[in-house]
Amino acid sequence: MACFVVPATEAVVTTIINKHIKKNEKKAEKENSQNGIKENDKIRFSEKLSWLNKMLWGGSALLAFEHLWHGEIVPFFPFFTAASDKASLVTMFKEMATVGVSMAVLVTAVWGVMVAVSSAIERKSKLREDNN
Repeated sequence: MACFVVPATEAVVTTIINKHIKKNEKKAEKENSQNGIKENDKIRFSEKLSWLNKMLWGGSALLAFEHLWHGEIVPFFPFFTAASDKASLVTMFKEMATVGVSMAVLVTAVWGVMVAVSSAIERKSKLREDNN
């Protein structure tokens, strides 16, 4: 019914956070270049956070399309067919709280594994460079 709203909300929040992080990284990069500090070859956190954003936005868009396809979303208020009566509204909120939160947590956990793996690869690469 509306399970995609939870990951979409997380996507909005992480997009806003990512914009602030990018701004801070650019400011730090500018200061480092002025002070003669060399930039390292690590993947920036803003890039890693953009992976999460893409996963969340893509999944939310696909789920929204699927709900639209099945007639659960309509182009007029209240937009969700389940919001038309109180019994369906309770069911919709329950689905958002269980399925929506579970999907958002799972996507974030997968992203966390991706970040951990990429960080391990970066450390391993750095060790190889230091040994050579």
